[in-house]
Amino acid sequence: MNPEQSHVEFAALGGTVHIHGYGVDSQASLDRAASIILELQERLTRFEDDSELSRLNRDPRTEVPASPLMLRFADAVGYAGTLSHGLVDATLLDEVQRAGYVDSLEPGMPGPASNRTAPEPAWETDEPRPAAGNWSSVGINLTSGAVCRPVGVKLDSGGLGKGMAADMAAEVLGHLDHFSVDCCGDLAFGGSNVGEREITVSSPFADEPPVASLNLRSGGLATSGTTKRSWHHDGGHTSHHLIDPRTGHPARTGLAQVTAHAPTALEAEIRTKAALLSGPDGAAEWLIYGGVTVAEDGAVDVVESSRTAGSHA
Repeated sequence: MNPEQSHVEFAALGGTVHIHGYGVDSQASLDRAASIILELQERLTRFEDDSELSRLNRDPRTEVPASPLMLRFADAVGYAGTLSHGLVDATLLDEVQRAGYVDSLEPGMPGPASNRTAPEPAWETDEPRPAAGNWSSVGINLTSGAVCRPVGVKLDSGGLGKGMAADMAAEVLGHLDHFSVDCCGDLAFGGSNVGEREITVSSPFADEPPVASLNLRSGGLATSGTTKRSWHHDGGHTSHHLIDPRTGHPARTGLAQVTAHAPTALEAEIRTKAALLSGPDGAAEWLIYGGVTVAEDGAVDVVESSRTAGSHA
């Protein structure tokens, strides 16, 4: 069979997913990857009351029978918290919703889909207070196939879900000569016969040119920022989706955007958020495979890798 160049794109995960591949029977592989991403969205979205995630968050039991995909996500919650020393906490759903992120929000929209201008958060005039920080209480029981967590602890798939989606798609594309999966900013790329590729890093600010380009062979790449998924409150200030677990409020650290490279898209997602939450002085320590930071004043710093993407921290 002759190799073929294939491409699919479709709406999912709050934006548009793009999958490219080159190799023998590539179209069938891309179709399989797309179905995996769509199933993940169906199960892990918090914006549908009947999704598996929404049912889990409402369940009154401490151990809830779960699908293999949900078990993988719950395991990722603990991995993210451990790797980031608690900076990346997927149990802050209440804080995210209090900030105004209640409905699905497409990138570039000025506010939540059904509420472009959100009311002032109840805590906006309060002193910052730490969020619940319950990520360490989430676990899985592989024997019974259940997610374990205290009743009332709610999970938010968010960026971890996008990183998982890119990695799961990559698992069925690795035999191709080369492939890339872009899950709305979380990328997985590689292949069995691939060289370096140039990946452009967009600016976090509207109508600005790209801030950098990275030459990478394989792995994952994720970008997180405070300007793309943001909305205005009645009081005039702007909020965004990235909650700082040390305050329980949307993060304001002096960085507007961070891009991180890592062996997987999930790890890149964790590292980019941990770097952004660490601010300009601490971001580089998280970008061990390289990355780019953009400060709120527009200053750009390209961080070189201190190790190869085949090794893990």
